[in-house]
Amino acid sequence: MGKCFSCLKVPPPAHQHHQHHHHSSLHHQLPPRPDNDRPREVSESGSSVSGVEGRSPVPPPDTQSNGSGKNSIVIGGSEKRLFCTRIPPLTKSGNEVRRPPSKEYSEAKIAVLFDHYKDQHCDYILSEGIERLCMDLDVKPEEFKVLVLAWKFGAETMCRFSRGEFYSGCKALRVDSVKGIQSKFPEMLLEVQDPEKFKDLYRFTFKFGLDAEAGQRILPSDMAVLLWKLVFSQREPSILKRWLTFLERHPNIRGIPRDTWNMFLNFIEAVGDDLGSYDDTEAWPSLFDDFVEHENDQLNQNITKDHKEESE
Repeated sequence: MGKCFSCLKVPPPAHQHHQHHHHSSLHHQLPPRPDNDRPREVSESGSSVSGVEGRSPVPPPDTQSNGSGKNSIVIGGSEKRLFCTRIPPLTKSGNEVRRPPSKEYSEAKIAVLFDHYKDQHCDYILSEGIERLCMDLDVKPEEFKVLVLAWKFGAETMCRFSRGEFYSGCKALRVDSVKGIQSKFPEMLLEVQDPEKFKDLYRFTFKFGLDAEAGQRILPSDMAVLLWKLVFSQREPSILKRWLTFLERHPNIRGIPRDTWNMFLNFIEAVGDDLGSYDDTEAWPSLFDDFVEHENDQLNQNITKDHKEESE
């Protein structure tokens, strides 16, 4: 509150004498005052007396004590109101005082950090700057951590950070330095273990892989394969390798639409380890039908081959 309550104490008089005079002599020294206007006296024992015999020593409501029992002051109504106005109001939530969150980052430092990595000819951090940033962060550009960082920064496209993306990302993480970003990696990796957060990261990855300047709306198959490996690098589905092998062996599949990308996450959850549970009557993308048919053909060929070898 700026000042402690000790500031409100009145210092004791320089010379304080014991009162030896009789009560009547006190009346002789002081001019008569109305009863309701007389200040209370403090006895040696620390209790208040009214100065009038026979009355109970009840202190008036305006009397404030310093706790020692020897120095009491009288505060009038106007003074009490003035004192109360000196105390700033406290906003409480329950039994706790709500305090504004401390600002753990500096916007000026974020600006310096961005300018250190940005391209000389435009207001973006491009591939060269991204590589230098990754080197300073002690990570590789193709690591899962970098994908999660781009997700947290809301990057529109791969190998590029705009000033706005970089600023908002650092503010969201509450960091303004390379070491600060490094310290947040464990927290970010823990965050995407949540199924809903991972789903958001997974859908972000499709848009992240598109070439926005070229106006791409379908992810090239080779890029999709790389991004599927990356986004599932921490938790790989059992059918992922067979799926990627299928795509690599069919060069006629040139691109992956957004719906197919998004539905693949539902597909791996539905089929699990056993493609026999796949229901082709449901509204799956036709590419999934082709994949399951291909896998069944491979399985039948292997069974036929095994029977042939056994008969020989």
